[in-house]
Amino acid sequence: WRSGHRAAGENKVTTYSGHYFERYHGETNHLSELRIVLLGCLEAGKSSAGNTILGREEFDSQITAQCVKRQGEVAGRRITVVEAPGWWINSLVEESTEFRKQEIVLSVSQCPPGPHAVLLVIPLGIQFTENDRTALQKHLKLLTESVWSHTIVLFTCGDSLGDTPIEKHVESEGRALQWLVEKCRNRYHVLNNENRSDDTQVKELLEKIEEMVAANSGRQFELDREILEEVEEKRKVEEDRAKERTTKVQKRRKDIQAKMGK
Repeated sequence: WRSGHRAAGENKVTTYSGHYFERYHGETNHLSELRIVLLGCLEAGKSSAGNTILGREEFDSQITAQCVKRQGEVAGRRITVVEAPGWWINSLVEESTEFRKQEIVLSVSQCPPGPHAVLLVIPLGIQFTENDRTALQKHLKLLTESVWSHTIVLFTCGDSLGDTPIEKHVESEGRALQWLVEKCRNRYHVLNNENRSDDTQVKELLEKIEEMVAANSGRQFELDREILEEVEEKRKVEEDRAKERTTKVQKRRKDIQAKMGK
């Protein structure tokens, strides 16, 4: 990962989700489909990263509280990208609304049977502090500890690095960022969203995702069904309450209009 070279290994063939996957002398055949979830705090560059990956303007940079799903053909693959709502920088998970937390959990169900990769979007040029690390770790805990085996750090604003290698930047940033990279088993990638004409950076990212899928024996990330069902049930209760409130307001308006008409 650091040098960009794949580790050589034994021949391996894995079949999953209807896709054929093969590693031969360290080389990986491209998967026909890749499913990606973008996670991170607000203004981390998730929308721009999604647009760079898909090669066109598909995500709106305006703040949204709901998941956004887009699809496209990229480098011979069918790509699904889900952008989960972000949290306010440095804010703990306890400070996020229930709706936002539910959307983060449900983000991984937007691309069934589950995402091949969860990309943690971290902007370069802004120091990643211990508070940022804590907030990120607690929000990811919503998806259980197993999500880390399917996670890659995606650094955005790559142009801010200049001539500094990303490895040197991580080492100079301090323990918080080093912890994050190590937690993701040194899986990371840099995107320069200002240079979308360079399709090499996206191809390399997709190849890194495929390498991670191979390391996971071809498995995508799947959240326990009971957790999803619990969140979906809570969401349904909240939606029913919202509809009930809307119905009451509409009835009240009609009553007032009827009285005014008389």
